[in-house]
Amino acid sequence: MTISQAREALMEGTLTSAALVKKAADEFEADKKSAVPMNAFLEIYDDAASLAEAADKEIAAARAAGEEALEKLFEEKPLIGIPFGVKDNISVKGKKLTCASRILDGYVAPYNATVTARLIKAGAIPLGRCNQDEFAMGSSTEYSSYGPTRNPLNRKYVSGGSSGGPAAVVAANQALFSLGTETGGSVRLPASYCGIYGLKPTYGVLSRWGVVAYGSSLDQVGIFGKTPADIALPLSVMAGEDFYDDTSADLPDAAALKSETTEGTLAAMTEEAFSAMKVAIPRQFLETKGLDPEVGKVFDETKQWFIKKGATVEVVDVPVLDASLACYYVIAFSEVASNLSRFDGIRYGSRKDPGEGYDELYIKTRSEGFGPEVKRRIIIGNYVLSEQFSGTCYKKAMSVRARMQREIQKLYETYDLIICPVCPTAAFKLGQKYDDPMAMYLSDMFTIFVNLARICSISVPAGFKSPDEDGVKMPIGVQFAGPMFGEAKILSVAQAWENDHPGIAVGMEEK
Repeated sequence: MTISQAREALMEGTLTSAALVKKAADEFEADKKSAVPMNAFLEIYDDAASLAEAADKEIAAARAAGEEALEKLFEEKPLIGIPFGVKDNISVKGKKLTCASRILDGYVAPYNATVTARLIKAGAIPLGRCNQDEFAMGSSTEYSSYGPTRNPLNRKYVSGGSSGGPAAVVAANQALFSLGTETGGSVRLPASYCGIYGLKPTYGVLSRWGVVAYGSSLDQVGIFGKTPADIALPLSVMAGEDFYDDTSADLPDAAALKSETTEGTLAAMTEEAFSAMKVAIPRQFLETKGLDPEVGKVFDETKQWFIKKGATVEVVDVPVLDASLACYYVIAFSEVASNLSRFDGIRYGSRKDPGEGYDELYIKTRSEGFGPEVKRRIIIGNYVLSEQFSGTCYKKAMSVRARMQREIQKLYETYDLIICPVCPTAAFKLGQKYDDPMAMYLSDMFTIFVNLARICSISVPAGFKSPDEDGVKMPIGVQFAGPMFGEAKILSVAQAWENDHPGIAVGMEEK
């Protein structure tokens, strides 16, 4: 079921919000008892059922008052009765917020994140807390203190990361949409691995207030859905400038996206628009070593789709992209070292006090509270920021980033879209890269330029690998990257893709 289908059923009275919440809760409990749990939801919120019942009563009262009252309610609250999943680093007032880390064990969010508050105001219901890599650091959701989230298609495989939990609950039909976060691809990567749509908006379009920081200059809340329209409506509700976030910005097309999707449709890119479109493929991505031939085949089929639509597709040379991986990790790790210094056992979270003074309290709390991947990134980040290396590493990375932003921005003066694979491979098996950090980091080689350039991008389900030994075909995603504030454009292209490939998203085969 899509959000538009659920909205229509709720209006007609053929579906209740309580039924949606109960279905998710029942599947969550059944999954916990299964031999190999998916482990995507960490908990279903205890008040989700009562909030759903309240929404049902509000809808019933409006229906009894007449069609005009019902339409007004759904206009004022376009997501009324729709439950959604929340990544474990996004604040929901009165609920646990642990970032999948032992160091925040027992911490409860004192307020709602802006994105959460805006969804609640629109009538949506926070359904539950979703698993992630600890402090959003990882590409597989294996670095979680709660254990890994498994891919809903085949539980031998990872769901991607760091937002593997939110992606898996949508792919497994446990939530109509969910919120993740990404710093270098952590929404688009799990969307690709799980076979659904995942949007990384322009930096600032969604407020970061109430979202636990990883890399502040890179972080962005993202959205998972089964269709582009399932992403467009929540985006339009959450987008916009926020008093509490100085980096936030308005989305020019938010009102139009809201109007279209509340009417049950999302305008697809027209044939005339495709014929005028110029699409760029960076040469650096075509020459990447380690690209799975089947991923390359799916990407080539996607390229041919654009050509058949009438678009001009050209290979372009962007040499600065060769430095994107190194540039990203220098900046991200440096910001990690700074942002995570607040977790010291003194102000909040877990506290391990041996009674030997502040230094020992600080050391013991952080040594026991942080997992291996978080420690690795903090150590590297502090090394990069040290007086000896900050000039040669951090400052140079910032210079490269500035150049990348200029060159990508200039590219969009000629081209409308950049297309490339989401990652070099489809989902890999659990444990395959866990002890190989470099192999894990290389999963992000196609995604991080988007975060560095602060543009928008959407991962679309584009195809599948050949069946594995269990007979399962794992999904492959391709990303459409647009200019800053180009969300409406890439969503319209994605909708055209969806129209030509109905039911391609995992769980939508019977649509």
